[in-house]
Amino acid sequence: MIKTIIVEDEKLARDLLKDYLGKHEDFEIIGEYEDGFSGLKAINELKPDLVFLDIQMPKLTGFEMLEILEHHPAIIFTTAYDQYALKAFEHNALDYLLKPYSSERFDEALVKARERIQSGEEAKSINKLVEQRDAQEDPIHRVVVKSRSKIHVIPVETITYLEAQDDYVMIYTHDSKHLKQKTMKYFESHLPDEDFVRIHRSYIARISEIAQMQLYEKESYIVILKNGIKLPVSKTGLPKLKSKLDF
Repeated sequence: MIKTIIVEDEKLARDLLKDYLGKHEDFEIIGEYEDGFSGLKAINELKPDLVFLDIQMPKLTGFEMLEILEHHPAIIFTTAYDQYALKAFEHNALDYLLKPYSSERFDEALVKARERIQSGEEAKSINKLVEQRDAQEDPIHRVVVKSRSKIHVIPVETITYLEAQDDYVMIYTHDSKHLKQKTMKYFESHLPDEDFVRIHRSYIARISEIAQMQLYEKESYIVILKNGIKLPVSKTGLPKLKSKLDF
């Protein structure tokens, strides 16, 4: 039996999937969930072979789920998403059902799913899809971080600064900090340019949080944030900072 989970926020869409799946005796539905939080928890705990995953969901989107999945099942995306996203799925050999879809198209997706489950190549395809989306420079409005068993959704407007830590980035807010497996380059290109500035190879600061810029030693500057934190400014970061501050 192929253990299957449905993560879809619309009840009618979940019912349709269950109806179509009911015609295939080798698929067993072990759970259905209407939001990304509960779906993510179930995938990591139940470790299904196959997941039907909606992209546009409240609380946590399908793409945000992909970033923090620990278990990598075969995934069939159910989506009314734009053509760029569909091309990304095709490029990475990931299947999708474009709403509304027919029973025949659904059956085709199951044939591919059986093949992918046997090949065990799904994790590589998912990672490539995440990397491809990261390469886009669309501004982000929040960052999703998994810490042990908890999921944190960090609104961008709460971020004060970011610090590089090996293959991770530490994200600081007014009252907490969270480690995210992304690069500084990713955040530099995705955080709103009018709100943040890369002041150093290891630091990105929110412009409105900068209280002072001081000469630390000869031709070396630091910034002091409103909370008193001091951050170094590199030679390449200095002109960017001066430009943002109209200095």
